[in-house]
Amino acid sequence: MKRTTLSLIACATALAAVTGFAAVSAPDGSGTDTAAPAARLPVERTSLLCPAPSTSDLAETAYTSFTPVTKGADEKGDAELATAETAEEGGKGEKDDKDEKKEKPVVQPKAPGTPVAGKTTGADAPALIGTAEGGTAPGWTVQQTTEVAAGTGRGLQGVNCTAPDTEFWFPGASTATGRTDYVHLTNPDDSAAVVDIELYGKDGALKSTVGEGVTVPPHTSESLLLSTLSEVKETDLTVHVGVRSGRLGAAVQALDDKTGGDWLTAAADPASELVLPGIPKDATAVRLVLFTPGGTDADLKVRLASPSGLITPAGHETVHVKAGMTTGVDLGEVTRGEAGSLVLTPTDGAVPVVAAVRVVRGKGDEQESAFVPASDPVGARATVADNRAKSTTLALSAPDEAAQVKVTASAGTEGGTPATKTYTIKAGTTQNVDAPVPAGLKGSYALTVETVSGGPVHASRTLTGSDDDVAAFTVQTLPDDRGMVSVPNADEDLSVLQK
Repeated sequence: MKRTTLSLIACATALAAVTGFAAVSAPDGSGTDTAAPAARLPVERTSLLCPAPSTSDLAETAYTSFTPVTKGADEKGDAELATAETAEEGGKGEKDDKDEKKEKPVVQPKAPGTPVAGKTTGADAPALIGTAEGGTAPGWTVQQTTEVAAGTGRGLQGVNCTAPDTEFWFPGASTATGRTDYVHLTNPDDSAAVVDIELYGKDGALKSTVGEGVTVPPHTSESLLLSTLSEVKETDLTVHVGVRSGRLGAAVQALDDKTGGDWLTAAADPASELVLPGIPKDATAVRLVLFTPGGTDADLKVRLASPSGLITPAGHETVHVKAGMTTGVDLGEVTRGEAGSLVLTPTDGAVPVVAAVRVVRGKGDEQESAFVPASDPVGARATVADNRAKSTTLALSAPDEAAQVKVTASAGTEGGTPATKTYTIKAGTTQNVDAPVPAGLKGSYALTVETVSGGPVHASRTLTGSDDDVAAFTVQTLPDDRGMVSVPNADEDLSVLQK
């Protein structure tokens, strides 16, 4: 059998494995493209990685797992969250306690449409490696929320557990005095991952050999203190994690002696136009951090999508970003008591950049900080879990043209009836919407946002702490959950195998 024939059969088999069906065909020779549009089918497998939540003995961590109901998904399927080893444990091949933890996961995901929560306390909570298959895979989300009562990083720290990837950008990290930032790396696979960690400050790349060729053993997680990668003190850093081999999950934990801390998740891929959605309306300080990875400087127009439309912050009409250097800009109380999203567009030529903002709420000894990275649109659907009555704010932004979205609140983890609302977002605006809450809510719940019509919508969720006297909060963006995949439609034509 010819090599081309084998390749075609392998391709068809691979498609069948991923989507549940596949067919191949050759052109009919008529010169007319008769192929049907690609079908949108639910994914059949999803991986999620949660970093180790805290090193504080005072930490209380909640995990919430949820899969939205997806039309056409397999009726069967399950998901699990297993304990990741530390790098040291992975090297020694130790078991015993780890095997016991894997048999008793902190949270056991349920069927689609029903959220489930679990809790853990203290400094020993491990990183988690999650896998969902069948009907539980499309749109599966896990939220990790940690409350730390005192000390460095006190406040609310939240992260939406992420899928493994091969490249990550983190503008907004720091090695300044008072900051303790770690980059967490988790390898879900059976083979080791090798990564390079690069740091970029205001004058360019920081010299370091420690971050080159870092090996993360299979099924392990490790955290690296940024100040051990370079002795240079930088207020604003961009961390680049590039994977040489394998894949992994990455997140930066940014802890501050005075303003608490939070997780800094990876920013959207470098692009010439960016949206940073849902900056809290009561922010007392907003610092924009940008980086361009190419060899060309970037000049960007800075605008705020407010409830009434796009406005230009006084004194910050544009920002110049030097190639290969991190730029930080203090925007102050840019939202001025209203919902807002930053919209960055090129003033001239299009140069890809990455960006995030560090947000501070509160004043004096009751300040807390969090991050809002540039985010991709909601797309077809996005979900965020661990929403709580009277503590959740959902921000929706339509920077280009008007859009309509549907928001569904799931049942609660301990009871309640789902609820749905539809919203119209005017072009160039951001709205903090009155999101639906399950009737008879008990526990926490998930919010699923779906684009119904119009232009792209960007979204984020702000979750505040249980103590009204403290400004504890965390922000998670809502990019498309990638629960559906495009698969070409084709007719069966075995004559192609004879060519």
